[in-house]
Amino acid sequence: MLQSNALDNHQSLIYLLRMSQNNSQIWKNPPYHPPLNCDRVHLWRANLDLPSAVVEQLASFLSKDEVARANKFRFPQHNRRFTVARGILRHLLANYLQISPVTVEFDYGDRGKPSLATPFSNSSLQFNISHSHEYALYGFTYNYPLGVDLEYLRSMEDVAKIAQRFFSTQESQLIASLSGQQQHKAFFQLWTAKEAYLKATGIGLTGSLADVDICLDQTRSSCLQAIQGNKQATANWSMYSYFPVVNYVAAIAIKTKTNQQQIDCWNWHHGLCPTIA
Repeated sequence: MLQSNALDNHQSLIYLLRMSQNNSQIWKNPPYHPPLNCDRVHLWRANLDLPSAVVEQLASFLSKDEVARANKFRFPQHNRRFTVARGILRHLLANYLQISPVTVEFDYGDRGKPSLATPFSNSSLQFNISHSHEYALYGFTYNYPLGVDLEYLRSMEDVAKIAQRFFSTQESQLIASLSGQQQHKAFFQLWTAKEAYLKATGIGLTGSLADVDICLDQTRSSCLQAIQGNKQATANWSMYSYFPVVNYVAAIAIKTKTNQQQIDCWNWHHGLCPTIA
């Protein structure tokens, strides 16, 4: 048993190294907003540190309640990050729906997960958003719930103890077997994968991270190993991890079987928005 765990941990470390090397090559710069086919998933990354003129234009897309939320932030950079992230979300949704960004309306679940309000909900467009530090991540698909999570690779003390408290035995053993940067990468990869799943279900972090078992072994067909100890419960789920930019870890969870070739990874840039190009 100990030998098996050691082998799994070694394979997981190789997987993390390969993932960090290869992920930077898959993000494309589209010359125009790409259409979303019903069998595809779009994953967008966006830099939130933008010129002031772009920030102002994106801010003009926000609703009154979004502006009020932005103004509650104490520090200007937090206000800007929220404003830009929501403005880009509205821009992306508007392009998929073929409407103006200012006309997009949201509903919110009991746990705060946003969705499109009527009549836009009839489009079956599903989306999710996450932002951390100076980047945001957006996921879009049709018909199936999805969740995304993005985390900035910040230095943390007692990562192994945190993993022991919130992760499964196998997961915490993996974290304990690593050190330095690779330990932090593995920790945040597990964390983002768990949170992406919980966001897809609409539960968010009010759910238990320990209910979701994640495997980082590259030989497995899916990163999602078990839900509340039930491996069969993962049959209709897909999960993938990404390193979208240096010092960031991300994950996407989708409630349908999707291979990674069906996921298109895009860079958002303000040239996609004619009014602020």
